[in-house]
Amino acid sequence: MKRLILILGDQLDLKGTALRNFDLNNDEVIMIESMQEAQYVWTHKAKIALFLSAMRHFAKSLKDLNYPLTYIQSSPLPIVAALKEKIVKEQIKHLICIEPGEWRLKQQIEELSRELSITLEMREDDHFYCTHQEFVKWVDGKKELRLEYFCRLMRKTHHILIDAEGNPEGGQWNFDQDNRKPYSKKGPGIIDEPVLFEPDSITQEVITFVNATYSEHPGLLDDFRWPVTRTQALEALDYFVEYRLRNFGVFQDAMWTDTPFGWHSILSSSLNLKLLNPREVIGAVLLAWKKYDLDLSTVEGFIRQILGWREFVRGMYYLDMPQMAQDNYYDHQRPLPKWYWTGQTNMACMQDAIGQTLKYGYAHHIQRLMVTGNFALLAEILPSAVCDWYLAIYVDAIEWVELPNTAGMALFANGGRFTSKPYIASGAYIKRMSNYCGSCKYKPEVRFGESACPVTTLYWNFLIKHREQFEASPRTRLMTANLKRISDEDQNSIQKHSQYVLSHLDEL
Repeated sequence: MKRLILILGDQLDLKGTALRNFDLNNDEVIMIESMQEAQYVWTHKAKIALFLSAMRHFAKSLKDLNYPLTYIQSSPLPIVAALKEKIVKEQIKHLICIEPGEWRLKQQIEELSRELSITLEMREDDHFYCTHQEFVKWVDGKKELRLEYFCRLMRKTHHILIDAEGNPEGGQWNFDQDNRKPYSKKGPGIIDEPVLFEPDSITQEVITFVNATYSEHPGLLDDFRWPVTRTQALEALDYFVEYRLRNFGVFQDAMWTDTPFGWHSILSSSLNLKLLNPREVIGAVLLAWKKYDLDLSTVEGFIRQILGWREFVRGMYYLDMPQMAQDNYYDHQRPLPKWYWTGQTNMACMQDAIGQTLKYGYAHHIQRLMVTGNFALLAEILPSAVCDWYLAIYVDAIEWVELPNTAGMALFANGGRFTSKPYIASGAYIKRMSNYCGSCKYKPEVRFGESACPVTTLYWNFLIKHREQFEASPRTRLMTANLKRISDEDQNSIQKHSQYVLSHLDEL
């Protein structure tokens, strides 16, 4: 009996579980470019181009290896509707796929199999260390779900950064405190740029198509240089561990104008498209650690993001969906400011973070969490609107990783289901970690008034409004303790000015 193997745009691995035990004489692969996938959120041109180029390069690899392949290009239909046409037309009875990275698509494929009464074989995605079953087992009976303890389990289970006696390398589990330094006041100095890739003929064709077809979508393609093949992704990995990893750790939270990538690996898009496997990424980092005698704090910090956080948020996504997408702990309802799509705001931090995002489809984790995300929380923006923006605007955003990071961590929309506090900060934090404030119209130390930094105003307003919640937790009690140093008169002025800011978000 013929089997149809569906490969989605974020499952581009010739050794992936979808193609295991493939029968070249009987089975067939199907890949579908659905134009609707770029439209249900207003997707960045660079993200559309990345997916299409990577898919077309992968399709070429399949053809070169003589895999029977149906490649549906630029279909106006949703993925599942186009898949249904193929199944019905050829009377397919057995569908194989890897579990999708979006709950929506997973449900639709399962529903299709029931509707057509076909066998659905939805296989585990082996680009993760932790299976769903293992994560559920870890969660069972726990009152608090915290990354730190999950990461320790993963390191023990997979014997990563564990010494011969079973203890953590360096005598401690976490070196996070060593990895939070800003650049010097003179700036970051010379940064070894990440390896970038000139578009080949396939990518150039995709860029032309995207610019013509999605001309009204946000973002630019002038600087599109992302890895779109496994060969390129491996080259990007090798270059990172050889030249950039050594400075990643200490400066991973630092921000500076016109420094879009810093010392970051920018491997997340390749990992999420499955051009890279996390095991080979961690393996390369561990080899570089020994080869170059790198600081353990740098190596541990990088590995924690992949072995710890990446695995953790994926587990939480499948555990809590679909509720996660609906959570709104603070009942925030304000619309997303229009300048999130243009970068045209007087706030220098937002100009830079959003400006580089529109240019490249990328911003690093602190820009996402403590600039755009921090502001969205303080400004009481509807969580689903913010999540849609993050899903649309970043090239590495697949819902399994984007939604928990945005809703759960940046916006505290699930009320601390897996975070111990809201991640909020005033303009003082941004000033400390960047050079944004020096050229800004607003002053980070001013709490209210015409020159007040909106981030600072809204930060203190948020603390006043939620004082009881913050005082109840030892992790946030010091934040509200600082309110006691602000006179009642000034607190009233902060609240009054914050109402003006909140009612004029588009004009900031």
